[in-house]
Amino acid sequence: MVVEILNEIRKLNERELLSYWIRGEYEEAETYLKLAERAKELGLPKEVYETFERLGKESKGHGDELYKIYRERYGEELVDVNIPSVEGTHVLGKFWKVEDLEDVLLNAMEAEKLAEAIYRKLAEETESEELKKVYLYLADIERGHHSALKALYEWRKKKGLL
Repeated sequence: MVVEILNEIRKLNERELLSYWIRGEYEEAETYLKLAERAKELGLPKEVYETFERLGKESKGHGDELYKIYRERYGEELVDVNIPSVEGTHVLGKFWKVEDLEDVLLNAMEAEKLAEAIYRKLAEETESEELKKVYLYLADIERGHHSALKALYEWRKKKGLL
């Protein structure tokens, strides 16, 4: 499915592509913020919910940055793009008990790695130097998200909590 999504993304023009990633970043932000709430409800240590909160706030910031570029070029209204989100981790519904955290972290790490790879590929393919810089910056941020999740995963694993 990932290959199909990437092929569909490649067909998008710049405006559609920006719209797609803006929505993806906002969706990711919402997911992480809901994961943080759920972690609190489950009584997980603050390192867990603070990591999710930080990633949620960063993702919202990325969406805001992309939206600023979009508004400068195309105005306020985003175009509809009917391609599934790459960054939507689709793990929130699985996070019902503490034991689910390992699965949530593994899926979120995979989503971050995928987002980084796609951002790097888009940076290679765009002719816009401004967008290339943005995509490379966002790829680095996604790598940082993956690293934060991995550190949390490894810390919990070491403590015997996963």
